[in-house]
Amino acid sequence: MRTAYSVETVRAAERELMARLPEGTLMQRAAAGLAAACADLLGRVYGSRVVLLVGSGDNGGDALYAGARLARRGAGVSAVLLNPERAHAGGLAALRRAGGSVVPAAGAEGVILRADLVLDGIVGIGGKGGLRADAAALVAVVERSRAAVVAVDLPSGVDADTGEVRGEAVRADLTVTFGTHKPGLLIDPAREYAGVVRLVDIGLTLPGEAEVEALQHVDVARLLPVPGAESDKYRRGVVGIAAGSARYPGAAVLAVAGALRGGAGAVRYVGPAGDAVIARFPETLVSDQGPAKAGRVQAWVVGPGAGDDAASVAEVLEAEVPVLIDADGLRLADREVVRGRRAPTLMTPHAGEAAALLGVAREEVEGARLAAVRELAGRYGATVLLKGSTTLVADAGGGVVRVNSTGTGWLATAGSGDVLSG
Repeated sequence: MRTAYSVETVRAAERELMARLPEGTLMQRAAAGLAAACADLLGRVYGSRVVLLVGSGDNGGDALYAGARLARRGAGVSAVLLNPERAHAGGLAALRRAGGSVVPAAGAEGVILRADLVLDGIVGIGGKGGLRADAAALVAVVERSRAAVVAVDLPSGVDADTGEVRGEAVRADLTVTFGTHKPGLLIDPAREYAGVVRLVDIGLTLPGEAEVEALQHVDVARLLPVPGAESDKYRRGVVGIAAGSARYPGAAVLAVAGALRGGAGAVRYVGPAGDAVIARFPETLVSDQGPAKAGRVQAWVVGPGAGDDAASVAEVLEAEVPVLIDADGLRLADREVVRGRRAPTLMTPHAGEAAALLGVAREEVEGARLAAVRELAGRYGATVLLKGSTTLVADAGGGVVRVNSTGTGWLATAGSGDVLSG
């Protein structure tokens, strides 16, 4: 499992560790991991051309010390200091001792365009908003170059805590992050700027509960139920599906398909698309008497392709079993009824649906996914799964947010959400 912690938590852990170590040890650990990652990316360090974009914070120090290590291995290393008076003194001295040079920002274009690798040490994890004009101008030159771009800890210009990108930012091929992932490295739009992320362990002691966590394949496999020897269709669970309409019968078929493929022992379908469902999945238990009379289920799915069937949505929400609300159901569900439910409720909007529920523009949700999913979960008192390039899952009670960053544009097809609901 990949875990990500807030800037405040990371800084507290760094302070605690630095109090127990000789001065400069933590930065040297970070620089060693950073230099090794750059060397791996370059393949051949000797004779390569490396440019450091150096800001005034510790990120700049990490870049300078890493540059010194690369220079000692035969790389030609040039540092562009965005604020020469505030550059990390120890790192700058180490770079010069190793044979590196300093290039004025005003004359850096040629050096950057000839570089094999550019190391982004402009802004650290505390940066807010986009890059300043002088930094943005240098980054624009980097984008015209053919150099590989490596970000120190996270790309400059992205928000470490939220994944938001408000202005110009560095687009990295590789981000080398220290101690732990930061939420912005797992959540779009910032995740897209990070490229491949490589974690370097520098010895931080972090709390048990993270800000964000991303399950890996082994974690998901451990969570999935496995039928036992005495399992039957009812012990494996019966899912009720209230979906589809005369206009959208396919939504019912797709939601039933998802439930059957997902491991349900049996599926009860309620709605006007019974013939279409039976034609594709004859094992489905079909009813036209409404959700309350469909028979016993352990969970309900309501909303995909439902059109304006508010009655079925309301009826499902009265059931004292877990309910998943999707698609049209999100629009038709009464917020206070959802908040008043005693059984678990899961809402699965995409960005457009979430924006409608929050009363904001879609772009606002896509640009601030973490804030949006938390706000929606709080408003409805429900667990919310915000679909998208990075899917986020937030609980109404706060706590850790789970993220799935394996999304791909190939999933952006009609009906994929209906299958997911099932």
